[in-house]
Amino acid sequence: MREISLHIDPYLVNTKITPNQLTYLMIVVGVLGGAALLIPGLTGAILAVVLFQIYLLLDCVDGEVARWRKQTSITGVYLDRIGHYLCEAALLVGFGIRGADVFHQDGATNWLWAFLGTVAALGAILIKAETDLVDVARQRSGLPAVKDEAAVPRSSGLAVARRAAAALKFHRLVGGIEASLFILVVAILDKVQGDLFFTRLGIAVLAGIAVVQTLLHLVSILASSRLK
Repeated sequence: MREISLHIDPYLVNTKITPNQLTYLMIVVGVLGGAALLIPGLTGAILAVVLFQIYLLLDCVDGEVARWRKQTSITGVYLDRIGHYLCEAALLVGFGIRGADVFHQDGATNWLWAFLGTVAALGAILIKAETDLVDVARQRSGLPAVKDEAAVPRSSGLAVARRAAAALKFHRLVGGIEASLFILVVAILDKVQGDLFFTRLGIAVLAGIAVVQTLLHLVSILASSRLK
């Protein structure tokens, strides 16, 4: 998306639009991407993908405009982080409600799927929070920012497991962009089959990944030198 955003930036840097306003717009677009999944069928899934691509574009543009104008700020960083939390959670909650079938496209509403979607959303938030809270803990203890090499677990076995997980990249499925594309794929499969089987299977998969990744990420942090 950087290839596109760099062509858009020149049209924005000389306007009165502030970087923080672009971040607010990013948040609105991302939340609407989650809400779009309430539209049944392929229409909702396609709209969610489109909105999340715009969300990603705005996520690039707001920071680039801020750096170009030298208007970077703590508020901007904070809003950007909150935006990622909120938008990715909205997408997964929307996916869960879609699977619950609130409009009775495939029988009676089953709130179990909405619950599992919320579990996936909570896991996606906690994964980000676990990383962000390392900096909070270090700052409150008077320590400098963590270095990249500190992320390597002290245990050789955990280090191998971490490299394997990083290579497989399964954890990225609960990220907003990857999740939106995954949702579109299962929506296409549902369209072919004529029910919500693949959507519900997808919700269960993402909830499982989110729970496992949350636990593994926490263990990885505690077993590394990031808190030392």
